[in-house]
Amino acid sequence: MTHSLYILDDSPWFEWIRLHSTDSTIDFLKHYRPVSPKDMILVTADFQTAGRGQAGNSWESEAGKNLLFGLLFHPREVEANRQFILSQAVALSICETLSDYAEDIRIKWPNDIYWKDRKICGMLIENTLVGRCIENCIIGAGININQQTFCSDAPNPVSLRQITEKEQEPIFILADTIKRFKDYYRKIQQGQTEDIVRNYRERLYRHNGFHLYQDADGVFEAEIHDVEPTGHLVLADRDGVTRRYAFKEVSHLIPSDTALSAPFVL
Repeated sequence: MTHSLYILDDSPWFEWIRLHSTDSTIDFLKHYRPVSPKDMILVTADFQTAGRGQAGNSWESEAGKNLLFGLLFHPREVEANRQFILSQAVALSICETLSDYAEDIRIKWPNDIYWKDRKICGMLIENTLVGRCIENCIIGAGININQQTFCSDAPNPVSLRQITEKEQEPIFILADTIKRFKDYYRKIQQGQTEDIVRNYRERLYRHNGFHLYQDADGVFEAEIHDVEPTGHLVLADRDGVTRRYAFKEVSHLIPSDTALSAPFVL
């Protein structure tokens, strides 16, 4: 397998900052001021003291074992009502890279990465809007690479080493992910987003068939009908009745021998 290490070389458009420890890569990038303007700034850290995921959830990572990175760029050509395309591009980039190492890697809406029913990557995206467009986009991601023991109360973590039973090199995964994202981002800049939308849909976790979900009204069975450009998930029941959800408004249910009431939130 060849890797895209050249993509990490500093250049007039790209800067890579390597940290031993930080509170979070997102918070670091929020306050970082480059000496000269860059199109894209990447920061990696061996450890985060306050890493977090969606909706304020914490992110557990053993020091030096995983890939923790943040990315800052300026997608001014993307209007605010289309900002979900950036989330799709990042999720695809990570999903496709990890798929080089293992089968059954999927995107769980909106942008977690799963191996089977277990979470291998989480990310958080924060956009700064100016008028109708995005001035700054900061992405923070944590990919479980070589960690073998998880001590938090997270219900379903897994690492690439646990899947492959081999120690992996995080820098290769980083380089290949950034290369893929750069290619997708170029398509976004050119207004060519059809491949991103299609590939995202094809790689969705549980994208085929009916599965159990739970919303504020209770448990129901449905299949994924659509993911809208705004990021809303549209589910359809067996009668074809559709329901539309924003993030955190619906959760998967995993059937077990004992109960159907142990949801994990989408």
